[in-house]
Amino acid sequence: MTTSGNFAAARESLRANWPALLLPLVAVGTFSPFSGPVPMLLVIVAVAMAFLAPRKIVRLAPYAVLGYGAYGLFIFHDLMAGGSQLFFYGLVRAGTDDNAGYVLPQAIAFLAAGTWLLARTGAPGGAAVRRALAQLRGADDQPKTVPPLLLLAVVFLWEELFSEQLWFGWPGTGLVAALVLGVAAVALAAWRPLAAAALAVAGLLLFGLYGVLDGGWHLSSSGLSSEWLAGTDNYGRWLWGWTYGAVPLDSRVSGLAAMLQGAVLLAAGSALAPRLLTWNGDVELAERARALTQRVARLTQTRSDATEVAVAELRRIERDLHDGAQARLVAVGMSLRAAEELMRSNPEAALALVAEARQTSSRALDDLRGLVRGIYPPVLADRGLADAVRALALDAPVAVETDIILAGEPPMPVAAAVYFGIAEALTNAARHAEAAAVQIGIGHADGMLRAVVTDDGRGGADPSGGTGLAGVERRLATFDGILAVSSPAGGPTIVALEVPCALSGHGAAWLARSS
Repeated sequence: MTTSGNFAAARESLRANWPALLLPLVAVGTFSPFSGPVPMLLVIVAVAMAFLAPRKIVRLAPYAVLGYGAYGLFIFHDLMAGGSQLFFYGLVRAGTDDNAGYVLPQAIAFLAAGTWLLARTGAPGGAAVRRALAQLRGADDQPKTVPPLLLLAVVFLWEELFSEQLWFGWPGTGLVAALVLGVAAVALAAWRPLAAAALAVAGLLLFGLYGVLDGGWHLSSSGLSSEWLAGTDNYGRWLWGWTYGAVPLDSRVSGLAAMLQGAVLLAAGSALAPRLLTWNGDVELAERARALTQRVARLTQTRSDATEVAVAELRRIERDLHDGAQARLVAVGMSLRAAEELMRSNPEAALALVAEARQTSSRALDDLRGLVRGIYPPVLADRGLADAVRALALDAPVAVETDIILAGEPPMPVAAAVYFGIAEALTNAARHAEAAAVQIGIGHADGMLRAVVTDDGRGGADPSGGTGLAGVERRLATFDGILAVSSPAGGPTIVALEVPCALSGHGAAWLARSS
């Protein structure tokens, strides 16, 4: 590939994985808080990784943006505590507490962008965010309910509302409290989703009402502006804190923003509250829909596999007939025609041709019998699965022990699938594993027919490495059956077949056990 081709391929890869470009941008943001060669080194590494391995870096981009947003929260609270670092954050110079009001909205915007990227990329944790969004919309086989992970947003609202006490009452308690409550919220969402959803709705309603009332107070009296800047009697109060959501409460404008945020939270909580009443029904309905979707997908796949197996079987039968019995019958006809012509002139040669035709017809008959056994063994239809497997064991080139307990007979299609699966396992044990002994066990319990073939060969069997066991697996899948293979190097090899089915009620007539 030429240089221009390599460049075009790299450009297309970056276009498809554009979030990887956010990592260098976040690295540029480290120039302000850090000094020396470290920021430049981070930028160089981020750029190189974004161009060389964009598919891998795209999984890190959401966490880089989230980390930058969390760092912005730290800067904001540090400025509120009297910090005076002279550096930039985002688009503003965060040098004094005068600019704190510009830092907080940007930090929350970065947190929201990182969460959105989690949902868009394949980063770890993205599936949970996508599931939460699907629960809000009622899409992707998810019920239209309250996402339990919404409790994380409520925890963040609580932490910001009481940040004055958490961050400045005892140094570091705000960060610790946020981490502890965040972990607790995730655990509650996983173990008790309904309780987490109820707390999330209650939190939205409570904080929404608080935002409307407190924002209205600030809007009417300019609130805590002078007290907040002077650090006087507002310090330590549990009401009228410094921040609400995305704004610091220090002016009438911020009061209006707080009222708007509170109204949005109230509306969201009011819209989500009725969903709690139908939670159990919605979740149960979604589970049924999801199970039905999986069932349809599996049936579609097994139908396709069954069609492929049937087509392959028809081709095999056609090939065996063409190359075997048909060719021999054609030879019989030619021999008889030649014998007919030689009957008067050379009776001895005619008799020889008739004898040859008889032998050929006998071999054609053997071919047809072998073909029939390959389609459906007569012994399986005449004597059932137990005796058919026993006959298979007697004809095997290795020593085979059987342990078969069946209180009835499985349906014929299921019996045929299990029979050919066992035959394939026996063939592999003798031909490939070089086994000296094989054990076959068949039983039925809890509506499941189970067959296990164990050999003492060299192991290393892989169903995906050939067509035999893969074909058995597809054949079993038609009946919702499974094939499991355990074959470590050095052996032993264990091939297990399970098919759900009911046995016909033949009682003790089909009870068989031998070893």
